[in-house]
Amino acid sequence: MGRKVTVATCALNQWALDFEGNLQRILKSIEIAKQKGARYRLGPELEICGYGCWDHYYESDTLLHSLQVLAALLESPVTQDILCDVGMPVMHRNVRYNCRVIFLNRRILLIRPKMALANEGNYRELRWFTPWSRSRQTEEYFLPRMIQDVTKQETVPFGDAVLATRDTCIGSEICEELWTPQSPHIAMGLDGVEIFTNASGSHHVLRKAHARVDLVTMATTKNGGIYLLANQKGCDGDRLYYDGCAMIAMNGAVFAQGSQFSLDDVEVLTATLDLEDVRSYRAEMSSRNLAASRASPYPRVKVDFALSCHEDLLQPLSEPVEWRYHSVGEEISLGPACWLWDFLRRSQQAGFFLPLSGGLDSAATACLVHSMCCQVCEAVRNGNQEVLADVRTLVSEAGYTPEDPRELCGRLLTTCYMASENSSQETSDRARELAQQIGSHHIGLSIDPAVTAVMSIFSVVTGKRPLFAAHGGSSKENLALQNVQARLRMVIAYLFAQLSLWARGAPGGLLVLGSANVDESLLGYLTKYDCSSADINPIGGISKTDLRVFIEFCIERFQLPALQRILAAPATAELEPLADGQVSQTDEEDMGMTYAELSVYGRLRKIAKTGPYSMFCKLLHLWRDVCTPRQVADKVKRFFSKYSVNRHKMTTLTPAYHAESYSPDDNRFDLRPFLYHVGWPWQFRCIENQVLQLERRERQGLDGVD
Repeated sequence: MGRKVTVATCALNQWALDFEGNLQRILKSIEIAKQKGARYRLGPELEICGYGCWDHYYESDTLLHSLQVLAALLESPVTQDILCDVGMPVMHRNVRYNCRVIFLNRRILLIRPKMALANEGNYRELRWFTPWSRSRQTEEYFLPRMIQDVTKQETVPFGDAVLATRDTCIGSEICEELWTPQSPHIAMGLDGVEIFTNASGSHHVLRKAHARVDLVTMATTKNGGIYLLANQKGCDGDRLYYDGCAMIAMNGAVFAQGSQFSLDDVEVLTATLDLEDVRSYRAEMSSRNLAASRASPYPRVKVDFALSCHEDLLQPLSEPVEWRYHSVGEEISLGPACWLWDFLRRSQQAGFFLPLSGGLDSAATACLVHSMCCQVCEAVRNGNQEVLADVRTLVSEAGYTPEDPRELCGRLLTTCYMASENSSQETSDRARELAQQIGSHHIGLSIDPAVTAVMSIFSVVTGKRPLFAAHGGSSKENLALQNVQARLRMVIAYLFAQLSLWARGAPGGLLVLGSANVDESLLGYLTKYDCSSADINPIGGISKTDLRVFIEFCIERFQLPALQRILAAPATAELEPLADGQVSQTDEEDMGMTYAELSVYGRLRKIAKTGPYSMFCKLLHLWRDVCTPRQVADKVKRFFSKYSVNRHKMTTLTPAYHAESYSPDDNRFDLRPFLYHVGWPWQFRCIENQVLQLERRERQGLDGVD
């Protein structure tokens, strides 16, 4: 009697609306699953059209092309004799649903719509889809003619049901459903489902992998069973990076771990597991069995197919594995680097252009491109033909094979130090030294002629010449003189990105990289349309604190001693005149707060959802040992005043890799006004009243002491 089952899950680098490429990657994953002996294959959420189609889900074209791909899958000999579980949008009775379509041998067995939609943070599923709300109920779905022609079926079950094969029972969860308080796997497990599947479109956030792994292992610890998780991977054409982590777990242990970051477009995991292990695990859980005896049954779709073979006594079983987590430094070195690779090859540009200032943020961005080059060389060494073909296309050299990351970095990254009269020799040296160590093509230039030309236009028109504060000018003049330098750097960056390869006799253009970190964006400590304005920004969702951790990681991993000096130097914009050749301006002094404080404000504002008054109340306790109530009040007011004055800058923020849950990105993640009453009169008055009360109480306490 067969009881050992081989099941497959996968991580696919799908691309929104790339129906041709998505179809090929799905077919390849099914082919690999069959080669590995699997009888069931699970794919990521909405894999047919790509998860990140956003408002394209409204278009009938997206539904039509998804059906065409489904027809191609049904007809393909690759999908024969294996249960295939694919994701796509389906319209049922004029309502759009996010669905799993499960089929076998040219026949659709079940269409399972998602019941709990992700609708927070970066997700807007309720905008495009409706959740299926009829628990344990199905309806007849009338197949479109193009599918009927292939399957010879007129209708198929649509709704909340499970599959009963000859040897086991399989139930679906879709992404968000695993994260909800009442996950379907609980009720399905009590009704005898032994294999749970989860198709995800789950993106990378620093330190998030633990939560995902814990949810899967806990689901099978409490209920027993086999759990398969599939996920999207890659950039999918947007700010998010979907980070794989496909896995297979059973009875609380992990049996297969997929990579979190890799350049492989198709990754398939399989495990051979014994159904009797699930049954014996559940046998002694009397509280579970008592609940199971009262469970409401699911509609079962009978499938004349078995996942196990009759004679499987000698078939080897998979062993449990210990999940390996990446450190934060490692996560930063891998995630944004993979995202950069996807953007580069999909935009078909010839490389990146990075203004390299000699400071920590642009150095971290340069290190990410170097890390990308290391991963590309490693993928080619491991025989990845797609990566090799992409590199050859990028460098326009059919016989090229990248072997040394420094050499590849010289082809793909141009760095540029844009000096002004306010720049120090120290930052110039640091930028040049780092460029040499990572291998980038480095340019040094002076922007002073451009600044002089622009300011002379202003003087000719107005008859006035503004001065820096150090030379007796007002704060308004001082700021304008800083901003003109910063904005001219952006203009020069785009000019060189378009023409520097042409000047070197090479084809193609370059993508401009920005390097403003999440904390500076939160406060708006950047000039609108300066070097922070770029094509993409790989560190825009990473805090200054985490970037320091990443730089320390790079010193060791990539042997880049130039980073030691960059790490030790104070952060500075270098836009004001030097004092005796030394930097007179630091970022933290300019901002009036530290980067550590900014991270706290960011987390309270976004994650804890506090306004000025609530933030003040929380910080009273958090900082009670280091600040008086008056100091806390002043800090909160300073933060909210600066945040609201600069909020408009978020509307033009360069698309950035999303890695931090307090990102202030106005375009997708942080939907708030950008025109505020910056005095916050009512809120600040509440804070002030509270401070006065606390100070009065403290004085009374002191008066009562002899």
